[in-house]
Amino acid sequence: MLYDVKTYLESLNPNLKFSQYTSLKITPSQQHKSKMEHKYAIFVLGTEIANAMKDVDYTSSSRISARMKELADKALKEMEYS
Repeated sequence: MLYDVKTYLESLNPNLKFSQYTSLKITPSQQHKSKMEHKYAIFVLGTEIANAMKDVDYTSSSRISARMKELADKALKEMEYS
């Protein structure tokens, strides 16, 4: 569902880039990626979506972005230790 939000936001604003998510080269349909890689990608994408929405609702988007970043960092550490 977050991927659909990403696609929708890109259709509204072609200049919008989700560079961190894109650099991971992970899409929802890639079954050969680990669950942890997908989890990390979801949090990275959530962070970038929240950042893209800061123009609409700065306060909520900032909190969501910060929390998604925390979760992405935690998931990355879990990947490194496994």
